[in-house]
Amino acid sequence: MHRQTQPRYDWPTMRSSFAHPPMESRPRPLWFWNDTAITHDGIREQLRMCRDAGYGGVGILPFGYGLSPSYLSDDYFSRYETAVEYASELGMRLSLYDEFGFPSGSVGAPNSTMRGVFAERHPKLLLKRLDKYERMVSGPTCIVMVLPEAVHDRSAVQSIVAMNAVSRDLILLADSDRIVAPDDTLHLTCDRDSVTVAWDAPAGIWQLMVFCCVTDGEPLCDYLDPEAGRAFIALTHERYYARFASHFGTTIDSTFHDEPTLYRAQGRTWTTGFSQRFRMLHGFDPAPLYPALWYDIGPDTAAARACLLSTRTELYAGGFAGTIQRWADDHSIDAMGHQDQEEIENPSSVAGDLIACFRYQAIPGIDKIGGNRPAERFYKVISSAAYAYDRTVVMSETYGAMGDIDWSEIYRVALDQYTAGITMLIPHAVWYDDRNVVFRPELSPRSPIYADGLPAFNAFLSRLNLLLQNDGRHVADVAVLYPIDGLYAAHHFDGELGPYRGGVAVPESNYVEVGMLLSRTIGIDFRFVHPDTIDERGRISDGAVVVDGEPHAGRFSLLILPAMRAVRPSTVDAIDALLESGGRVIAVGQMPTDCARFDSATAPLRLKRLVDDHPNARHIEWPGAQGGPAAAERLVTAIEQALPNPDARITPSVGVGLIHKVYDSKHLFLIANLQDSDRRITLSLRDRLDLSLWDPHTAQIRDIDCTVGSDGRTRVDIELGANRGLFLVERQVTS
Repeated sequence: MHRQTQPRYDWPTMRSSFAHPPMESRPRPLWFWNDTAITHDGIREQLRMCRDAGYGGVGILPFGYGLSPSYLSDDYFSRYETAVEYASELGMRLSLYDEFGFPSGSVGAPNSTMRGVFAERHPKLLLKRLDKYERMVSGPTCIVMVLPEAVHDRSAVQSIVAMNAVSRDLILLADSDRIVAPDDTLHLTCDRDSVTVAWDAPAGIWQLMVFCCVTDGEPLCDYLDPEAGRAFIALTHERYYARFASHFGTTIDSTFHDEPTLYRAQGRTWTTGFSQRFRMLHGFDPAPLYPALWYDIGPDTAAARACLLSTRTELYAGGFAGTIQRWADDHSIDAMGHQDQEEIENPSSVAGDLIACFRYQAIPGIDKIGGNRPAERFYKVISSAAYAYDRTVVMSETYGAMGDIDWSEIYRVALDQYTAGITMLIPHAVWYDDRNVVFRPELSPRSPIYADGLPAFNAFLSRLNLLLQNDGRHVADVAVLYPIDGLYAAHHFDGELGPYRGGVAVPESNYVEVGMLLSRTIGIDFRFVHPDTIDERGRISDGAVVVDGEPHAGRFSLLILPAMRAVRPSTVDAIDALLESGGRVIAVGQMPTDCARFDSATAPLRLKRLVDDHPNARHIEWPGAQGGPAAAERLVTAIEQALPNPDARITPSVGVGLIHKVYDSKHLFLIANLQDSDRRITLSLRDRLDLSLWDPHTAQIRDIDCTVGSDGRTRVDIELGANRGLFLVERQVTS
């Protein structure tokens, strides 16, 4: 059972604490110990200033080659001890940042520019890469391939497959354990320096492919291997615990990993135990499927890619973040962190799956930084990941490299996040040496730009955290199917975009655009629902997709299907049952043409017939990813027809954020004006509610007039200043 980052407060306590939230609710910035000598006196002075400015703790981030004392040295831990002890004295909390710079996983090699401690201690547990060696041959003949020196022995060989260049028929010649070629036609020879493959090719033109897992060369741990994760922990987390065990679960309440990713190793991150784990998960051998990671192998391409890439995501989620979380559970703290490149629409080569990569992590997270990286388009994916696994806290590391932005923008970004489901904004950042700031803004009480406004902003964030950082249940009528099966089907290794940018363009992909249209233009909240969630916890009841769980059970009467190339049969079964029970379905853009599972080729055709023929379904043509104004208008009309009595309706809806939760049987709404002008906003609610207004900017709590119309809906008129937000909290049910 994962912990909470703050105690569970009841409503009377939250009301009495709203003006002055407790320390546990205060924001906690990253605190860069950057490129300078860190002193005991400096630590105490800066922590006290942070506390007085409204911060409730910090996450110490060692950074820069000029850092003194050196990372993880005895003198370094002496300074860290001062920070822990003084933070405890001040009532502050610390999050254990697990690396020197970023990304996590090297123990001291920021951005892979050095070798690092992990590479020195555990060279066999470094990041692995899947390589393909191939030759075209016209048979009958014997072909001999001497594999490169990176392939040291037989254990590196994952699969050997021959594909007919005309028919695309596949012949499996060897898997990770044994030779399976018919009639003794394949021979593997291993000596001390090389591996040689000899194959007697039959008549025809053949593409002989040898797939090998090799050490990549980056100084990072193997993210897919729990043994490597444990070795990383032993070199980092365990060393902190050995010195500060008495503070774990109190002053030190979490650990923070930063920017692990699958785009390393040329986007072909792999591990030597992949085939064994695949067989355990799926019950069959993956060796014949490997060509699909590069090529179209025929009708089974989508299913092969979905199985292989989802397995890689599972190993990634459990191997690194999951291993850290298990250690955290054993040491009475939580684990948090975020991926790199979260804003790539097809996550196959980056996070694998931006929902499933958080399966084992207590606090999912995202990074909102500068550099034209639109993380705001993916907030809902991260909060949906939290709902999928019943997590209560959603983190965002925010503002780094955005420059010296003004307070209006700082507040707007925060409200944009919290109305999209973020519940913990980690400011980036406070810098120990404020003369050497690498990524602005410098959000410290010493800043001539931000010092005066920092206490009010931190009080504002504290009030957001107080009311939202709990097990309140997210409420929405609309589910958008997370189209990961189609994204996997579209992906292949060595794509033209390069792994950092997602590898392969998916021009029809529109799930992000549809989500932004719903939440920031139409004003309808929603949840991305993963097909795994439907399979594992979903059921159809009385015209709705019901997701069981605690606290984030959901009931969705409208399911939106974004564009996708492939679909699994169980998803089509659920859609069929939903339509028959009276639920509504809107398909937006390309309908799937491929099946994401083997031996179920009819699933896409079944889905098309359901959408075309069922009176409760509608298909919206959607050109490309953006759709355009006409397509958007058609979607608006379809949603209004499918949801004549939505949970909440906002007027005007453009540029307004809204989230609805239920906590301790009380309804709670956060509404935000995300534009640069004052606005009068009307909120119409399906439930008959008597509401009070809680202002996170001023701490004012007052009653607000609520009227019930002839349609039975509660109406509230609100004056909202530019980039300001308000809570509406239920006083009592008036039905």
